[in-house]
Order: sequence, then C-alpha cells, then structure tokens
Amino acid sequence: MTAEIITIGDEILIGQIVDTNSAHIAQELNKIGISVHQITSIEDEHSHILTTLEEASKRADIVIITGGLGPTRDDVTKHVLCEYFDDVLVRNDEVLQHVEDLFRKIINTPISDLNREQAMVPSKAIVLHNKFGTAPGLWMKKDKTVFIAMPGVPFEMKTLMELEVIPKIVKEFKRPFIYHKTIRTYGLGESAIAQRLETWENNLPKAIKLAYLPDYGTVRLRLSGKGEDRELLKISIEGEFKKVYPLLEDILSNGLGEAEDISVSISKLLISKKQFLCFAESCTGGEIAARFTKIPGVSSCFKGGLVTYATHSKEDILKIPVGVIEKNSVVSAEVAEKMAENAKKIFKSDYALSTTGNAGPSKGDSDAEVGTVFIGLATPDRIFSKRFEFEGGREQIVEKSVNEAFKIILKELI
Repeated sequence: MTAEIITIGDEILIGQIVDTNSAHIAQELNKIGISVHQITSIEDEHSHILTTLEEASKRADIVIITGGLGPTRDDVTKHVLCEYFDDVLVRNDEVLQHVEDLFRKIINTPISDLNREQAMVPSKAIVLHNKFGTAPGLWMKKDKTVFIAMPGVPFEMKTLMELEVIPKIVKEFKRPFIYHKTIRTYGLGESAIAQRLETWENNLPKAIKLAYLPDYGTVRLRLSGKGEDRELLKISIEGEFKKVYPLLEDILSNGLGEAEDISVSISKLLISKKQFLCFAESCTGGEIAARFTKIPGVSSCFKGGLVTYATHSKEDILKIPVGVIEKNSVVSAEVAEKMAENAKKIFKSDYALSTTGNAGPSKGDSDAEVGTVFIGLATPDRIFSKRFEFEGGREQIVEKSVNEAFKIILKELI
C-alpha cells in the first residue's frame, strides 16, 4: 500500500505557514502499514491541482489532499475534483444541518450563503463528517486509486483522520505491517558512527533498512521493516539493534539508546534519583530552560532558571564578584563555574548548569572569539566547566551550546 499527500495553499509555498499536516498524516498512515512515497505542495490553481491529481493517481493507491475546501473564491479543490471525476456539486442536507448547528451553537457571527455553500459536495463523494468545521471531508475513487480530501485547518484535519479517514482505510484495505525502532546517540557525527557500524550494516537483512537522522550533537538511527507478521518483524528489528548496543555503548542516550530527546532522558534520571536541576544562562538566552520545560511533569525535577545576559546581571543577581570577572573575563571557566555554584545555592538544587560565551556576531563584553562558550556544572560533589569553540552563525552556536550542556549533565547523571 502506497500513499501520496498533496497540500494545497499559496500560504505554504510562500512560507507564511509551515506544513505540519503532511507530517501528521504520514505518521498516522505509517501506523497502519501504509508507506508515503511522495509529499507535494502546490498552489491554489485549477490546472495545477488537476495535473497533480492525475500524476498522483499513477503512483499511489491512496491520495490524500488537504486545503482548498473553504468557502472563499480561492478555495477551488471541490470544483477541481468535480472536473477530474466528471461530476457535479449537489447539496448534502446532513452537512447543511451541521453547518447551521455550528453557527447557532458555537460561531458568534451570522451564517451567510457562503457558509451554506459548504454543504455543496461532489455527488460521487462519500462525505466524511468534520466534527469541528464546516468543510466536510470527501472520499472518492477513480479506477484503483482512492482520493481523500480534507480541510487544511490542522485541528479539523487531525480529527477527521482519527475519526473518519483511518477507520475507513483500515476497513477497506488489507495492509502489511510497518515497524520502526529508533535509538539516539550523542557526541559523534554520522560518518564516524557509520564507520563503526559498517560491518553490521552490510549484514542487515534485505527487508530491514537503516536510516541516519543527524542533528546538532545527536544522531538518531532508525531501523524500518515491512511484512505480514508484525511480531516476527519486531523480533527481527529488535534483534538487530541488540547487536548495535555494544558498538555504540559510549554514546547512547541514557546508556540505553532510547529515541527520546536528551532532555527527557535527563528528567527521568533526575526524577528517579529524587534530585533537582536549575540553570543559569547567558549566551544561550534561556533556550536550555525553554527546551527542558517543554517536558510534561518536569516540575518534579526542575527548580528554575536565570538568564543573566548582561555582565552586571551576573554581578547583581548571581553575585559573581567583580574581581572574578575583571581578572578572567566574563567568558571564562571561572565565571561559568561561579554561575553554576551560585545558581545551585539560590535555587537549593542538586545540580546547576551554566553557560557563558560569545554567540556573535560581535564580541560584546569579552575579547573571546565568536563561538567560544564555557559550560559549567555544579553537582552535589564538585564544580567544573568545559570550554568549546563552535563554528557557525549565532543560531548554530546557541543550538550547539544547548546540546552540549545537556550532554554534560546526562553524562554526570549516568
């Protein structure tokens, strides 16, 4: 089973919004054994949509379309579908009743004829109920290809996928099982990892594929397989990864290689030890705390953070002695360690991470070269820091600093 996703909307093509719909649809299809072979974004233009539908029908069993189902003139998807299927729009009384109910109960503006036009659907379509919106989903078939159209509003699309689209696909099609397992490594680049894994990778079964997914300071390794027997597939992939652990044990997240983000691994370890962490950030500008507090329940292990960006803030809030800064520079191991030490005292935490550095583009209050970063850590037993020389622009330097800071605390906790 193969699928293709088509997102329609000029707002995507000009970068006004990010296409999150395709990622969600692909994930949900993958769970039920359907492989997405192509994702295409196109403009709200009649002939362009028509051509794309025709091309997609030659490649995929299922074509899923999002966008262009609204009530305004620039929403042309329904009209294109009518042309493609040699069909006409007809009024669907159930959809009309739903639209009128929405306006009466939820929407605070008067209903218009444009809104009522949402009840006009292709006569050959199976209507999929859109619980939270006025544009219904549409299920249509031509030859051997099923076309599914959904509104582009993400929360409407997600509800339609969950309540209407996925259940109907499961009912209509016999599908294979797809199984993925991902592990996460830290501190080694993908080429170096590939060298370690060369022999193992060359001996993988043909039915199992390996993918490298690199990011700043981390590489995820994903094994994927497809087959009729899910349990057999799972056993095979899990068995292959057991062979990998000894080859990568020094760089695996949490020592186990879970695919979870490093911040999640840190929070789990802290909670298990009944310990707390805090941050004192300068060059990272609160990015460490922002990433850490995205984790649900992190209040069980996180005391808080300070962003002492200016030099005088380090003196006034973190109580860094002026003499320490004047002697060593604000970007120094001594200042990083004092920041961590004093933050640990302020928050009464078990661990404190600190960052001070020069992310650029100018040198600021220090003579340190752009890319120079010190990361400090105060633990229950000691205080230390590490110096880094990062390449790249400001955003890259900050991102690398955040990742290195997390790697330092993770290693210490393990």
